[in-house]
Amino acid sequence: MMALDFQKHNEEVRHVWAAYRQGRPTRVPVIFGINPRFTMDLPEANPRGFAFEEYFHDPQVMLERQIEHQHWVRHHIPQDAEMGLPEKGWSVHVDFQNTYEAAWFGCPIRFFTHQVPDVSPLLREENKRMLFDLGPPDPFTGGLMQRNWDFYEHFKRRQEEGWTMFGRPIAAVSPCGLGTDGPMTVCCNLRGATEFAIDLVEDTEYALELLDFVTEAIITRIKAYRRHLGLPEKAKPWGFADDSIELLSAEMYRSLVFPFHRRMVEELAEPEAPIGIHLCGDVQRHLVFLRDHLRVRSIDTGFPIDLGKAREDLGPEVELLGGPSVMVLRYGTPAQVRQETLRILRSGVMEGGKFILREGNNLAPGTPLENLHAMYETAKEAGRYGTD
Repeated sequence: MMALDFQKHNEEVRHVWAAYRQGRPTRVPVIFGINPRFTMDLPEANPRGFAFEEYFHDPQVMLERQIEHQHWVRHHIPQDAEMGLPEKGWSVHVDFQNTYEAAWFGCPIRFFTHQVPDVSPLLREENKRMLFDLGPPDPFTGGLMQRNWDFYEHFKRRQEEGWTMFGRPIAAVSPCGLGTDGPMTVCCNLRGATEFAIDLVEDTEYALELLDFVTEAIITRIKAYRRHLGLPEKAKPWGFADDSIELLSAEMYRSLVFPFHRRMVEELAEPEAPIGIHLCGDVQRHLVFLRDHLRVRSIDTGFPIDLGKAREDLGPEVELLGGPSVMVLRYGTPAQVRQETLRILRSGVMEGGKFILREGNNLAPGTPLENLHAMYETAKEAGRYGTD
């Protein structure tokens, strides 16, 4: 456990984020993306040794394992987030990792030892039109989503009962499915990435029909969930992901997949609302087009990415999130992490004050804590804007 004055740290963090949001940042904020897979194999964070298969099938296991994970992160990983016990309580969500959307359409979930779950493709060549015959899944009862809402209701009951863990109550509960991993990524899950990429070239009519089917289902689901939870049908701002567009040339993206992204934005975001997007992978060629044609004003990156070039291409008004790759953080030394962090901070990406330093993207289990300390301390030292 870190020897850190959490109260002092949290006060500093509040000032860092207030200055950033006001457009007068004092230094680059630092965050880490860390989901429960990071602590699954850490006995001190997962003392009962739960695996993802139990996590996916027992709502109380998911609830407790998620809070154990948060508790460990809050006491061991330095970042510009509240550390120590949460002042208001735990924020928990139904977490089926990146399987939930494809499993909603019917893809079987596969579990592995020491790794996150994944799905197997549902649509083979001989049955690839099957979903068109079945119709879109019901937002609340289709595929995995019945379990989603069952788990959500379990979490809500625990909250209403005043249940606590580590002396803190549940402050907020959310289901999965209010966002999306993106139409192309879902299609790649349904068909297999290689098969769907071939479809786009050799059976374009089918590929577009599947993209249309998936996009409409996503829009219908998100609108239904928003209504159910008493949220506005259109959001401001709004964001989504679609990592699989890294497989496409700029022209293929613009002509084949972009129209479906545009439809989601038109249906789910308020007019003129700024759009955020998460894109892992080699997506540099898509960034300016997304800014100009999809109102993208915040881009959460992975690797490989040249953040200095991204800032040069996009200008100072687009928020960028990114940093050392998860491979550097997992296998590098603290000195190498420091060097890479300095290189990124000096690349020009800080121009305009809209840069958040984070790993690129989603910390790998086994990442040495000293590397995270090196990244955080380097950013606190070299990521300053010179105005206090």
